[in-house]
Amino acid sequence: AGLAATPAQEQAFVDAYRQAFEAKDAATLHSLLYTKGADPKALGFYRMMTTVGMGAKIASIELVDLTAEDRARASRTLPSPDGRSLKLSLSPVKKLVIRVERKTADSSSIGTSEVFVAEHDGRLWIPVPAPAR
Repeated sequence: AGLAATPAQEQAFVDAYRQAFEAKDAATLHSLLYTKGADPKALGFYRMMTTVGMGAKIASIELVDLTAEDRARASRTLPSPDGRSLKLSLSPVKKLVIRVERKTADSSSIGTSEVFVAEHDGRLWIPVPAPAR
């Protein structure tokens, strides 16, 4: 399935993520998560992961096309801590790749993270795993 979002919608999603992350705005970051039917423990994990490093300067952030490996990874069923099977609640159409730069007086480091992005009801979301059907 192709992404029907416009380039302007994609840019608005990227900008919203960047601004919320750099401003330490957890509520806005959490509003980007697609939570319908989400597993509560997975949702807690995703909320925590979206806020790790908040306030740091984002060196680069972009929505990129999925590779065949990404699609295979996104379609996998994963075990939850309680043994149930989980699957992403929406099929991803892109991934958000975020490079964060941290500098101190003594050192600097760059960390890269990525998260799948899906489209639902004309909006881009970060899908949270839900019980597999």
